[in-house]
Amino acid sequence: MTKLAGKRAWITGGGTGIGAAAAKALADAGAEVILSGRRSEPLETVADEISRAGGRVRAVPVDVSDAAAVATAVREIGIVDILVASAGLNVPDRSLDRVTPEGWDKVVGVNLNGIFYPVREVLQGMRVRGGGQVILISSWAGRYASRLTGAAYNATKRAVIALGETINDEEGGHGIRATVIMPGEVATDILKSRPNPPSPAEQARMLQAEDLGNCVRFVAELPPRVCINEILVSPSWNRFYRGMKEV
Repeated sequence: MTKLAGKRAWITGGGTGIGAAAAKALADAGAEVILSGRRSEPLETVADEISRAGGRVRAVPVDVSDAAAVATAVREIGIVDILVASAGLNVPDRSLDRVTPEGWDKVVGVNLNGIFYPVREVLQGMRVRGGGQVILISSWAGRYASRLTGAAYNATKRAVIALGETINDEEGGHGIRATVIMPGEVATDILKSRPNPPSPAEQARMLQAEDLGNCVRFVAELPPRVCINEILVSPSWNRFYRGMKEV
């Protein structure tokens, strides 16, 4: 099916994890996909996979925590109909008694500033064209703060939810709609930054990146009259309900 034929989708954090899965799903739905991330190599790997499957794709590397670099990238990309803001990270030392100012700033720079800068740039063109779709990847931790994920991650992911609400409040009259997706544990590379990374058996029971890719596609394929404001999704085996205390 090609419901998104003629649409251009920009995915930040597109070289790995949820971003890469979203890019593949949107390309399969017919969208032209632009992949961004800090490192060229993983972007090219994902782009090659999409291209070999018959999709239209190109890679535009950018550090989303750099406002000027994001503005330059958007000038190169051109029209954006769908933004999937998926860039995100965490640091191992994340509890309040261990997180450093440098660690805090690193998380805020990517997880919050790195969401806002792309949003700010694409909204200008969306207003002119009278429509557009913004899909923000937050986290279960944005809705329910956890010691597992830590202060900086919790704070930034909750702020992303507020940003999504603000977009719908201020921009809905321009035909622009935002969806915030808040996944629980997903088996992606970000788990490697945990003080005690989960085992392969544990990861097999988590959400998988393709699950979130399909979720993004579902949202993107809905007609413009529909705005799904938030999606809170978790594994059936939800360890957050089991009182994890890992820090």
